[in-house]
Amino acid sequence: MRTSLQRIAPTAALALFLGGCAAVTTSIEKKDLDVQVKMSDSIFLDPLPPQARTVYVEVRNSSDRPDFDLAAAVRQSLSARGYRVVEDPDAANIIVQANVLQVGRTSQSAAERALAGGFGGALTGAAAGAAVGYGLGKAGGNDTLLTLGGALAGAAIATVANASVQDVTYTVITDVQISERVRDGELVSQSEVQNLPQGSAGTISQSSSTTTEWKRYRTRIVGTANKANLTYEEAAPVLVERMTRVMSNML
Repeated sequence: MRTSLQRIAPTAALALFLGGCAAVTTSIEKKDLDVQVKMSDSIFLDPLPPQARTVYVEVRNSSDRPDFDLAAAVRQSLSARGYRVVEDPDAANIIVQANVLQVGRTSQSAAERALAGGFGGALTGAAAGAAVGYGLGKAGGNDTLLTLGGALAGAAIATVANASVQDVTYTVITDVQISERVRDGELVSQSEVQNLPQGSAGTISQSSSTTTEWKRYRTRIVGTANKANLTYEEAAPVLVERMTRVMSNML
């Protein structure tokens, strides 16, 4: 038993060293807040004379963070840029509609794909510990016990290290539609097709066509905030400011 413990001890020590190095590296590389906001598609609107710069803003939040408020900030930013924000959409030449779909902690790769991601710190630690434990077992002793001991030690140490220093990313995913009123005498033909699921194997197709005085543009805006041990309270105000800047600069 003592011999087995002596063989496991170097595994735990190595895992402790590697876990500590990873935590220190993360704390150094991620000490500054990094905020990025990206659009899926560019939008170009026709220039408007100052007297025609009227805009109606409707921002909804369907995420589980109702306190993440973009509406007031977007209205204020557009006013500062010379637009008159109106409460009646019929009095506007531009309509900005947005829906905040997700606000939360994800991974960088998940943000790029606009999908949910996972964190695998403990799994990675267990795999590394198992590899080291198996190598020691091959030198002599009970392979299974040493491998299991190394795996458990690696997983536990990785979990502790990750708990103290974490690489944290908060993401905001927002869909935006901008409607631009056409010039006098101009109409836009618009067709819509929807495929609605019906049971487990069928669909219902609906289509409609009409004329409208609005040209519509759509894009997705994804904002990320990344830093070691980042909190939502620190990330939210900066994400609101950056998302607002991008949305208002589209006009």
